[in-house]
Amino acid sequence: MKLSSLLKERNVTNGLPSAAYTDENFLALESDTVFSENWVFVGFVHELVKPGDILPIVLAGKPLILVKNFKGEIAAFHNVCRHRCLKLVHEPKNTGKLIRCPYHSWTYDLNGKLIASPHFGGTDNHKPNGFEPKQYGLEPVRIKIWHDWIFVNLDKKAPPFEKYVKKISNQLSDVDLDKIKPVATLDFGEIATNWKFLVENYIEPYHVQFVHPTTTSQPLKDHYTIVDGNCFGSGVDLNEENASSGNLAVSSRYLSLFPNFIIGTYYPNQIGVHLNLPVDSGHTIQKRIIYATNGYKMTAKEANGLKKLWWDVHKEDHDICERLQLGRASPVSAKGGVLSPYWEKSVRAFHIHVIKSVSKSAKKRKDRVNA
Repeated sequence: MKLSSLLKERNVTNGLPSAAYTDENFLALESDTVFSENWVFVGFVHELVKPGDILPIVLAGKPLILVKNFKGEIAAFHNVCRHRCLKLVHEPKNTGKLIRCPYHSWTYDLNGKLIASPHFGGTDNHKPNGFEPKQYGLEPVRIKIWHDWIFVNLDKKAPPFEKYVKKISNQLSDVDLDKIKPVATLDFGEIATNWKFLVENYIEPYHVQFVHPTTTSQPLKDHYTIVDGNCFGSGVDLNEENASSGNLAVSSRYLSLFPNFIIGTYYPNQIGVHLNLPVDSGHTIQKRIIYATNGYKMTAKEANGLKKLWWDVHKEDHDICERLQLGRASPVSAKGGVLSPYWEKSVRAFHIHVIKSVSKSAKKRKDRVNA
């Protein structure tokens, strides 16, 4: 894949080329950089309830696990046994007190410590000479918990988490994130589109009145874009709020934190957080959690109404994003279309972050070849 034109045009007035959405080699570059060098959103704290609750995920093509220990902490590990590197956990479950490899029964505690390697040195010889179990615990992954949201950093070189979330924290300063409560889950499964299309569609307001005419009432003229460091998005401020109907008509902000954390705030007492993780260049898994804010006690009827509303809104967006993906098969899309200089500033900023990240990977690979 040729990256030269992509890497030279840093202003990306034409958007990203088709290869950025369809080429597995480009996704490999993103895996090396975007999803390895940054803090990446991978899960929700409230989904790990009891000690032993364990959640397998895949990030940048690498199998990981999130597990809750007996101190109530959540840890992240590479999801492979240290013996023959078998994938340890295949589905979400409660593993009890131990994580056991089904191949040769090597066993770890919930802190990743190797506590059993049966017959490794011969019959009834579980610890052969020179073998130090403490050196063969599960390989940890750098992890941070921010309110209900779990972030990991694969290469352990990301900047301090506090610096990473500073911009979006400032944007959310009017929301008491210590007083949020999950009230509904929308698990969309696999969407037939590249992960970037889901982010781009969310952070630009240009499409809202055209794609969502029956599910939202937020005129385009009332919207604005947000570009603040690694935080991109849009907002809308309305003089009259209507949060009671099945047609969203409230002041809102639609924010992203590079690369894949998405949060929306909605007047007067609701936020929504999306988890988007790529499966391959043309597929992404997506989940949305709806939260009540500021201690508001949302009724089951309200929560179900919001769940239906957001399901309908998302399905409208999914249809558009899947058609964006299909459009990238055309030679017309090779240069990436053209971005609005007014409504798609946040998309442009997102693209520039992607370009800067993959440029690092391309340079590293070139340096290795020339070494």
